[in-house]
Amino acid sequence: MDELLTPDDMARADAAAIAGGIPGLALMEAAGRAVARAAMRRFRPVRTLVLAGPGNNGGDGYVIARLLDQAGWPVAVAALAPPRPGSDAAAVAARWRGPMVAFSAAEAARAGLVVDAVFGAGLSKPVAGLAAEVLRAVAAPVVAVDVPSGVDGETGAVRGFAKPSALTVTFFRLKPGHLMYPGRALCGEVVLADIGLPAAVLAGIAPRAFRNGPGLWRLPVPGADAHKYARGHVAVVAGAGMTGAARLVARAARRAGAGLLTMLAPDAATAAVLRAGDPGVMVSEAGLLALLADARIGTWVIGPGLPPDGATRALLRQVVKAGRQVVADAGALRAAAGDPAVLAGAAVLTPHAGEFAAVFGPPGDDRPAAARAAAAGTGAVVVLKGADSIIAAPDGRIAINANAPPWLATGGTGDVLAGIVAGLLAQGMPRFEAACAACFLHGEAAMRIGPGLVAEEIADHLPDGLRAHHGAPR
Repeated sequence: MDELLTPDDMARADAAAIAGGIPGLALMEAAGRAVARAAMRRFRPVRTLVLAGPGNNGGDGYVIARLLDQAGWPVAVAALAPPRPGSDAAAVAARWRGPMVAFSAAEAARAGLVVDAVFGAGLSKPVAGLAAEVLRAVAAPVVAVDVPSGVDGETGAVRGFAKPSALTVTFFRLKPGHLMYPGRALCGEVVLADIGLPAAVLAGIAPRAFRNGPGLWRLPVPGADAHKYARGHVAVVAGAGMTGAARLVARAARRAGAGLLTMLAPDAATAAVLRAGDPGVMVSEAGLLALLADARIGTWVIGPGLPPDGATRALLRQVVKAGRQVVADAGALRAAAGDPAVLAGAAVLTPHAGEFAAVFGPPGDDRPAAARAAAAGTGAVVVLKGADSIIAAPDGRIAINANAPPWLATGGTGDVLAGIVAGLLAQGMPRFEAACAACFLHGEAAMRIGPGLVAEEIADHLPDGLRAHHGAPR
């Protein structure tokens, strides 16, 4: 279940299922049942208040209240507004025979457990006024239906106010907002429930967002007759006096499987430092044209350790025009500040938030849309790095990477990621899949290392992930 459904996608899925003969009322009953069961597994019976909105999310809330009441829980419902007459929500509301209380801060503060069924993932306006006042007054654990009210299901952004939940139960497929911050931090434990929607409805939706994982990509596996040239040759352009970044890139690219790696040194002193490093790395002082003359060097990493200046811009453009695959990071991105056309034709861009803003402008709350626009405008796969990295392809696909631990937030880890991307590209992986796999393997290696991680360690933990995900013997 790698697909992520936006609120619009989910509405289309519901509509397709209903058109296929599944009553909307049955879906609402199933959704409410899933939340009630999850709540009963997690919490003991306590004074429970269901906060119900006027839409389908509120309808789920009435079902939850009825089922908890039938299980012996003390339950009351507080309605922000009545459901629309004739709707499925109105039908299930009519089946509720338990107490109705005021939708008020005082009632919210008294509860021992609150079910947030006010607004769903497709929130159309900020949560403010009475709704925000009541949610703000809650002191007990919260069970959220679909998403915590106030969290945009498409972007994870908070619209107005959102109360953190201890448990969020969503349906059929995760929404992007479950994986992206700040929504991800507000959802608590997320349970994905099957409510009877057939997987066949996805064909008519053609989702364009995915949770990053091995189901999205296949790692290259060398054949029995493989040789180093067949596994690709990566070039890394090193900067004078800043060799550490290039060395991190190089080690990661080799660990990711590149058969050969050459570092292009700008001068003899830098070359001497680089030659004192890993013995399997070749170092060249022959200059850019000499390396470009070798068509076997098909993948280049440009930017780590380089200054954000005109020379870096010119170097990048020359390599792109020569038809090579370019992974652009760090100095190459800063060199394109305010002028994203400089990056046109690169294979993969790996900006963190600050670099992205410098080149493309601030991404704002809708980071998926910003990453998609950057990818479409440059023709490159864009990895907007962070705790919830977004990988965007020029054709509109995105993947959200959710396995990066907080200890990856340290210097040099971005250089390592650029190297992994390059190593996978060199072996023939498509750009989007290579970027997705690199992000996942990067996060997985960091998880293996744990707190105290330094960037130099990550590459040496990549073989464990490679073995795990391409089926090689352990």
